[in-house]
Amino acid sequence: MVKICCIGAGYVGGPTMAVIALKCPSIEVAVVDISVSRITAWNSDQLPIYEPGLDEVVKQCRGKNLFFSTEVEKHVSEADIIFVSVNTPTKTRGLGAGKAADLTYWESAARMIADVSKSNKIVVEKSTVPVKTAEAIEKILTHNSKGIKYQILSNPEFLAEGTAIQDLFNPDRVLIGGRETPDGLKAIQALKDVYAQWVPEDRIITTNLWSAELSKLAANAFLAQRISSVNAMSALCEATGADVSQVSHAVGKDTRIGPKFLNASVGFGGSCFQKDILNLVYICECNGLTEVANYWRQVIKINDYQKSRFVNRVVSSMFNTVSGKKVAILGFAFKKDTGDTRETPAIDVCKGLLGDKACLSIYDPQVTEDQIQRDLSLNKFDWDHPVHLQPMSPSTVKQQVGVVWDAYEATKGAHGLCILTEWDEFKTLDYQKIFDNMQKPAFVFDGRNIVNAEKLREIGFIVYSIGKPLDPWLKDMPALA
Repeated sequence: MVKICCIGAGYVGGPTMAVIALKCPSIEVAVVDISVSRITAWNSDQLPIYEPGLDEVVKQCRGKNLFFSTEVEKHVSEADIIFVSVNTPTKTRGLGAGKAADLTYWESAARMIADVSKSNKIVVEKSTVPVKTAEAIEKILTHNSKGIKYQILSNPEFLAEGTAIQDLFNPDRVLIGGRETPDGLKAIQALKDVYAQWVPEDRIITTNLWSAELSKLAANAFLAQRISSVNAMSALCEATGADVSQVSHAVGKDTRIGPKFLNASVGFGGSCFQKDILNLVYICECNGLTEVANYWRQVIKINDYQKSRFVNRVVSSMFNTVSGKKVAILGFAFKKDTGDTRETPAIDVCKGLLGDKACLSIYDPQVTEDQIQRDLSLNKFDWDHPVHLQPMSPSTVKQQVGVVWDAYEATKGAHGLCILTEWDEFKTLDYQKIFDNMQKPAFVFDGRNIVNAEKLREIGFIVYSIGKPLDPWLKDMPALA
């Protein structure tokens, strides 16, 4: 029986291994992590991550051919194929701080694999890593090999949160990069055989190692670039009276461009986009490609500009101050159908409002109060370290932030409400009831363009929708970006 072990039981490792176990009943899959609380959660009815369909997959396989364990070394030494899905945070100090990936966790995983292995292994990069990481890992393993052979493969994930299980069941493509040597090609085939049990052969792409590593960074950079492009247009639409939804619809009808990722919003979030682009910027700089680095850096700058523009619009609309005013925040996750808050634009928007001394009342159907308080108290990039290595949350923001479990409670007595995640339930709220219970004038700042602005104006709200013709009230109060 082929044995697979995945180091890291997070957003990538957990769902990917659960689907492999479901689709390959003849393979034994172990997911290992040093976090006892995380593994306990994977073995319980309350999984540590929310992802539609994940519960059912885990319950079908857990205890049969899918196991979650803290016995890291035991499962690594028994495995034929080892997936490494550990954190690769952005460095906060030293060479490449603020851009380069910190490979501390990757290196310690590689050294541990070398220490405990007693048989040949295929080691698969599953985390998003900078180009040439495989080469570094290869060096660590071969210099500590004790006669054991290792093949390193790059198999980046292309999951979208909220649809991860569907993406795994029916992927656009599975990308496997490896050495173009006899042993390397054999390792590629071994991993290909796993995926081929449910993925059509023509969707399994094989490349050299560097192409696979770079393809992941490039894919995320292209997607983020599209969002920054439409968000840049949204600012121009507001200035000219154009409607960004109409513009993006017209642009998306061009088959060379297509309609996906053209929704204007308060900004992109998630664990990959910013981190991967910073990584790309760093690699370009290291290779003397300053102009290319600057090009990609601008994608992040526009994203930061969009978030600060939104905050400025909120503050300027509400008589240039939100000090002491209650502002309701509907949605904290970076997008709907996930509880993930990593790099969510809500963090920067909330911090911007807190900086102006607003009192926030936050509601998100899938994010806990502990997570929200932690996110608002962490420094930039700290989120990507394992939880036990993150600084403890100070209680400073708690006085200004309340977390509630109902949209009506969040908006009661508020001066304004900000929609920051496009949860479906926010489209069907009773906005008349909300209006009746808010301070007047009552403001809605729709960071996702999901409400019917005209209907809300009929109720009496002053509405700001990103990239849409401005409410007469807002025209008199320009947002100073």
